[in-house]
Amino acid sequence: MKILIASQPIAGHLQPLLPIAQELVRRGHEVRWYTGRKYAAAVERTGAVFEPFVHARDYDDAQFETAFPGREALTGLRQIQFDIRHVFLGQIEGQFRDLQILQTFWRADAVLAEQTLTAPLLLAELGGPPCALLGVLPLGIVSADTAPFGLGVLPNASGWGRLRNRALHWAAQNVIFGAASRQLEAQCARIGVRPRKFLPPVAPHLMLQASVPSFEYPAHDQPRQLHFVGPITPPLPPQWSLPAWWSEVTGSEGMGQSRPVVLVTQGTVATDPRELIWPTVQALANENVLVIAAGGGDLKLRGSLPANARATAFVPFSLLLPYVSVYVTNGGYGGVQQALAHAIPVVAAGTTEDKAEVANRVQVAGVGLNLRTRTPTPANLLRAIQTLLPEDSPVRIRTRAIAAEMGRHDAPREAANLVEQLASTGEPVYLA
Repeated sequence: MKILIASQPIAGHLQPLLPIAQELVRRGHEVRWYTGRKYAAAVERTGAVFEPFVHARDYDDAQFETAFPGREALTGLRQIQFDIRHVFLGQIEGQFRDLQILQTFWRADAVLAEQTLTAPLLLAELGGPPCALLGVLPLGIVSADTAPFGLGVLPNASGWGRLRNRALHWAAQNVIFGAASRQLEAQCARIGVRPRKFLPPVAPHLMLQASVPSFEYPAHDQPRQLHFVGPITPPLPPQWSLPAWWSEVTGSEGMGQSRPVVLVTQGTVATDPRELIWPTVQALANENVLVIAAGGGDLKLRGSLPANARATAFVPFSLLLPYVSVYVTNGGYGGVQQALAHAIPVVAAGTTEDKAEVANRVQVAGVGLNLRTRTPTPANLLRAIQTLLPEDSPVRIRTRAIAAEMGRHDAPREAANLVEQLASTGEPVYLA
């Protein structure tokens, strides 16, 4: 069968699709992947054929300010509003045109897109192939039990809470994201599909979520085509070598040493180390722990690291996490899922992009602490980490239960099975 994968050229949106693409190629399917040129080599390593953005605007996700001037000056809800209008909705017509052209010479049996790429859903409405969406961000579909995605409001399914949620959903569509709704309505009219207000998209045929139900907000009205497939671990990058200090990490368990490992990272977009990485390093400078600071640019240019800290631009989580005791993050969804799969409690401190939504889910699921700021103080970080380090802490016990739930999934295999079913039948894939 012919499977088209489509993703924004953003690391956290694209990487979860890599193992699924590999599995589909391994099964003998013809796979093409539509995304930005920066990721052409990563796409081709899966065995898929790379299809570039042509009419859609291509950009480097490491240079967001260059591609989208003014974005870095915004935080919280204002940054989410900006991203929706410029990074995601602003690309729909170009991406739709690219996919239309691709279909003229290579018609897919099904499309698998990550959840922020809406064009394949609109193409399906006009007779294109059925589309599955992979959730690489917190589950944000409309529910009577939860507030709208992006507001950072905790869920409430009580009678009063549902009234609040209904009012907030109206306000989100018509006021908070009103400009995005008008933008999307105009785009749909130009494309020739039914106009609709802005909402987190729901694929009528198939939705995959890269997590487990226990992490996401409980909701009684989730769609029948929503399948939780568990966390997805991206493949190891080519030609990556272990850092010189790697033996300190592996020696921290099982060899008589007592230093826990604390991993702190800010992902690939919000990478200013002064916000989270440096406060964490400072907080633990005098503690009997080994601190691994991943990402955040060249940390050494910003000052001398304490004796118990090591810095790296990148480290594969699949290799490091088995040795980690606490994960400190600004709230990247994929990183949190991988940490929980290893039963590692989370300190979440982030307010940009979808980070507040991730941090709220960490809190509600009971798998970590939500500091409710992107610039925590070293004192607050130290208290949070010390709270989570004991093996018998309630949070750590809860993370073990979530890890066991995640361990019952094989995300690439389950996702490939579901996409195959969609491609072969063209019908919605409902839960049994």
